[in-house]
Amino acid sequence: MVLTDRVDRRQLLGAAGTAVAASTLAGCGLFDDDPEPAPRPDALQPVLDEALRLAAAYDRATAAQPGLQKRLSPLAEDHRAHAAALAELIGVTLPSAVASAPAGGDAAQTVAALRKAEQAAQKTAVAACRTAPAQRAALVGSIAAARAAHAEALR
Repeated sequence: MVLTDRVDRRQLLGAAGTAVAASTLAGCGLFDDDPEPAPRPDALQPVLDEALRLAAAYDRATAAQPGLQKRLSPLAEDHRAHAAALAELIGVTLPSAVASAPAGGDAAQTVAALRKAEQAAQKTAVAACRTAPAQRAALVGSIAAARAAHAEALR
């Protein structure tokens, strides 16, 4: 077919332009109904979560065993400081403190459970330190070292 009439050429060019515009808009996701994937959590989020859990565990322990407060409160404060530093680094807001039931058991069982939690959390921090970029490794390394020191202090 030979296009000699101007109207036919204009119609053809208009249709071609519309097709290009539609494919461009479809390609950019304007008409997609798929939601954007949720951003992946920061690699240090598990270390932050553990710091918060450890601080809460110490608080429960001192509520259940007031005689351990002098020994355990500084360790709980360390975990709160770690949580604050991690939250600032990864750009999240710390949750409000939530009251929880006191831990059960006697003082020896309480300390043994805290020591075990510190050891597990120290392994998480070491693993995170190994994969962290240099600008984050110092903080995560110091948290891993503090958790190891806490475990020893609970012997």
